[in-house]
Amino acid sequence: MIDQLRLLVDTDSGSYDKEGVDRVGAHLRTFLEGAGLTCETFVSERYGDGLRATLGTPDERQKPILLMGHRDTVFPKGETGQRPFRIEDHLAYGPGVADMKAGLVMNSFVLAAFARFGAPGPIVGLYTSDEEIASPSSRALIEQEARRARAVFNAEPGRPSGNVVTGRKGGVFIRMEIRGVPAHSGVNFEQGVSAIEELSRKVTAIHALTDLEKGITVNVGLVSGGQSVNTVAPNARAEIDLRYIEPQDHSRIVGQIQEIVATSFVPGTSAELEILGEFLPLVSTDASRQLFALYAGCAERIGLTVGEEFTGGCADSGFAAALGVPTLCATGPCGGKAHSPDEYLELDTLVPRAQALALSILALGSP
Repeated sequence: MIDQLRLLVDTDSGSYDKEGVDRVGAHLRTFLEGAGLTCETFVSERYGDGLRATLGTPDERQKPILLMGHRDTVFPKGETGQRPFRIEDHLAYGPGVADMKAGLVMNSFVLAAFARFGAPGPIVGLYTSDEEIASPSSRALIEQEARRARAVFNAEPGRPSGNVVTGRKGGVFIRMEIRGVPAHSGVNFEQGVSAIEELSRKVTAIHALTDLEKGITVNVGLVSGGQSVNTVAPNARAEIDLRYIEPQDHSRIVGQIQEIVATSFVPGTSAELEILGEFLPLVSTDASRQLFALYAGCAERIGLTVGEEFTGGCADSGFAAALGVPTLCATGPCGGKAHSPDEYLELDTLVPRAQALALSILALGSP
């Protein structure tokens, strides 16, 4: 497992690096086909291709268990050359080592074990390509596979506490473009209309939508604009991150942001809004709570105590859960500090987390 993890971590696979993401897919396909699984590629022109590995013959009577994971990372091309995979004590380091290449390795070895020793029913492994940017090309594939599944395990990294995730916020990523009127800031200032002034007023109004008691946060995380220091700014841009818990809050808050964008606080300005990507929330249901109880019980059989957590982070598990499929997230090996140079993986969780997943599949039994 460590050898396979080293191979994947030392392959650059930022979300927009199609070649790199596909190379990770090729490594996985070589392993999976060597273990006897049937693999299929779903071609994407812009992002990495989707990869599906199938064990058994899923159909309406034999609904599969779906194991999910994404191959992309947040790191730029060349990152692996600067800090390749390494092990210090019981921890592994490297770009995407926990988020979530260790989860890909775990799912692959579980699939390989069932291919060798027999499975209680069909199992599908889905390896997607663009989760870190809200899965623009993978969402349809995830929903396609989830609709025919009877349970979903998403191998995002297990929490440092050892817990899995049973609830996540939804997220919307929005871009706002503002137009003003340029003018020389010393000669004919009064003829200009500042897009940056309009931006500042919109940011204040947008941030006021945050409601911490309801778990709603609205953050303007990127701003840019202007032409030069001595020009009244003819343009400005901002990118907005909206997070929410309850599905019904989505339309309400997005509508309020749209209203703010459409309102000209500074006369003579105009603005447009573009939704760049969305994640759906992972909402706990009776069925998903039963799946967690089953998983926790299986983990206990091998000496692991696993609790459940809620997180403000988003993941592909929300797309599956929104279809009513029992879904459990963060079943991968445990790690922390994702998206940073200090990201780490607890190597001694690789095998136990794989065992807990395999026991859960066995406990679910045949369809």
